[in-house]
Amino acid sequence: MTSSLTLRGRVAYVTGSTRGIGNAIARSFAAEGAAVVVNGRSSEAAVAALAEELRREHGTECIGIWADQRDPEAIKAAYRRIVEAYGRLDVLVNNAGILDDALLGMIPESTILETFETNALAVLRNMQTAARLMRRRGAGSIINIASIIGVMGNPGEAVYGGSKAAVIGMTKSAAKELAPIGIRVNAIAPGFIDTDLTRSMPTAKFDERLASVGMGRIGRPQDVANVALFLASDMSSYVTGQVIGVDGSMVI
Repeated sequence: MTSSLTLRGRVAYVTGSTRGIGNAIARSFAAEGAAVVVNGRSSEAAVAALAEELRREHGTECIGIWADQRDPEAIKAAYRRIVEAYGRLDVLVNNAGILDDALLGMIPESTILETFETNALAVLRNMQTAARLMRRRGAGSIINIASIIGVMGNPGEAVYGGSKAAVIGMTKSAAKELAPIGIRVNAIAPGFIDTDLTRSMPTAKFDERLASVGMGRIGRPQDVANVALFLASDMSSYVTGQVIGVDGSMVI
């Protein structure tokens, strides 16, 4: 991590930031001087504790918003809070997501609906509202967390892969639409990353997935956060409509 405070004076909203990749991104942004709005749905206390920790460690003004990304009204309320607190938004990271593997003929309807609500529709709704705020200043960076599964596919992950492929399509279309007003839209497609989800895998499945990584190691959440930091900063001021893989040369 550099000491240049590349995000000083900017406001960033990171959904699903109480753990895993989103947590690493929120911490990296705060370390680089951003005022970070953190979000989660599992525990209001966890969201508030993370915001307080970032304020204490980095001296930046951070707030926590407890909101379920499946709820359109909760999404709208989150942006009202952001406007009240800061009056602006510079960076949105659509990170909140879920994964529930199931073979094609055995996918419950509830899984289909919940996965697309969380992984795809919430991304679209957040982009819609964030773009309205960013349009006021004629600048902004939207970063959508997709997945290598959305690019390559994988057995048993038709729903998850479909939802992440939707994120990629929305990213590319939104980038073309918003470029004329100075808003950049990019996606990151992580591969096999060390999170609570991967740690809970059966050993055989974990080993099989790890063996598919060309670099021979599991990715770290910070590996993804580093790319998010690049996309949030002026270092990527001429980058939009891209899907950047962070997968260590993973062949599924």
